[in-house]
Amino acid sequence: MFEPDNSFDINKTLAEVVMNDDVRLWEGFPVLLANASEDYLFSLEEVKRLLPSDLFKARFRQLVLLSLAVFSFYNLYYSWTSRLNKNFSVDEKRLLKIWRKSLAENGTMHFSDRINLDAERLKRNFELYFEQFEEKKKKENKKHDAFSLEYALSQFFSEKQKELFKKKLDGVPLTKTEREYYSRSVKKKVVALANPDLHRLALKLLS
Repeated sequence: MFEPDNSFDINKTLAEVVMNDDVRLWEGFPVLLANASEDYLFSLEEVKRLLPSDLFKARFRQLVLLSLAVFSFYNLYYSWTSRLNKNFSVDEKRLLKIWRKSLAENGTMHFSDRINLDAERLKRNFELYFEQFEEKKKKENKKHDAFSLEYALSQFFSEKQKELFKKKLDGVPLTKTEREYYSRSVKKKVVALANPDLHRLALKLLS
């Protein structure tokens, strides 16, 4: 549930969690809300509209407040959080501070008269999400770098020349014909690319 998925309506998913009485899902709500904040279709007003009663609307506001306490603990902020903070009552601001303190001390978080939340589990859920999020970002950046390198190579080398360039780079033995072609065509371009003065001038033109 807490992984990005373009196949579902994020606002509807948030509303369904609010209406569910499973406390474990509520402890995962900050993760879901952080994930939702990466989706341009996310809307607090739309989630509120999907909730059928004032009871669920009040619970949603409290779960958002809980999420903000977690976000604050991890120094995480979104554009919508600062706007929301201005509308909190004095009691809500006080509760936000109490919950943040409970997170810092791994204390019990009093969510309602009958329900307490586990601060350690809240943090564990959130930290796991961020570990997965960072890993995904690393993979995306690696893929982007690979595409960028492939594009740059295509500006200098033909497909055959790129093949020989990569073979040479990886230490793969070349045939006699490939060695001759590499020496005659590819190596000259490699030498030019490695020239520090050429690199400096290219950067100057791009600045």
